Formats: sequence, C-alpha cells, structure tokens
Amino acid sequence: MKTTEPDNANSDSVSVGSRPSWDDYFMNIAEVAASRSNCRRRHVAAIIVRDRRIVSTGYNGTPRGVANCFEGGCPRCASDTPSGTALGECLCSHGEENAIVQAAYHGISVKDGTLYTTHSPCLLCAKMIINAGIREVVYKKQYSPDPVAADLLRTAGVELRPLKPTE
Repeated sequence: MKTTEPDNANSDSVSVGSRPSWDDYFMNIAEVAASRSNCRRRHVAAIIVRDRRIVSTGYNGTPRGVANCFEGGCPRCASDTPSGTALGECLCSHGEENAIVQAAYHGISVKDGTLYTTHSPCLLCAKMIINAGIREVVYKKQYSPDPVAADLLRTAGVELRPLKPTE
C-alpha cells in the first residue's frame, strides 16, 4: 500500500513513500521549466508559489520580441566570453527575474510567496526578490559563491535555503 501525506501536512522537505515532498514537487517543476530556457550557456528557471499553488514561472533567456540566444539574439552568449565575465553585456533575463516580471505583467501578486529556483540568486535577482515581497527562496544548486546576495536576502528577512536531498 502506498503511503501518502495529507494535503494539509506541514512537511515541506520530507518525502513520504514515493510521493514527493512539496519542495521536491515544486523544484521538479522548476527543472522542467528550465528546459524551456533559450540561453546557450546555462538553463535556469524559477517558480513562485503561494499557498502551495504556482502563481508564476520564469526561465532565463532573451526578452520578449528579441531573437533567442540560439538564434544569435545575445551576442555574449554566442561568443567565447569566459563564464562569469562581461555579464553586463548579456541580453538574457534570469529565471527569477522573469518569474517576478511575468507575475507583474499578468497582475498577480507574489507578496509572501516562496520562490523555487534551480540555481541560487545573483545580487540583481536578490534585490528583485526582496522588493517583490517574496519571503523565502529555495534553491537546488549554488550559482556562484555570492555572499553579498545571500547576506542581503537574510538582512531583508528573506529565508534562503538549499533544497535538502530526499532520502
């Protein structure tokens, strides 16, 4: 007999039987969203959840109406510029940025939401997360050792936590 957890269970990071925890469930969806990324260098996505309902998704890539990266839309991504350099020349928007902007575009509040992202946020995204009123960020992979972004989120009262592997 398959064990399930009740829909109102408070456990976010514990899997019961073969049913994924809420954290795993939302992160799996973020990973699928990342597969839509049109960035040639890295596929990243974020989803924003309120009351265990997805209210917005976003993945990294060029802005609406601009040719995709794999079509030459971002000259930096098409170049041999080393990773982590000349970021100001990149035309791509980050997954967290796109999730927040998509919610705003459609008039959906993300205040008090939880953002699940495949990679920890950069400083620019951390500032957007704070100003959007998101209360928690759960990430799967460390994007870069950016203590400034992590410290800023914590200073602003945003919980930042890595996704704990399920056993």
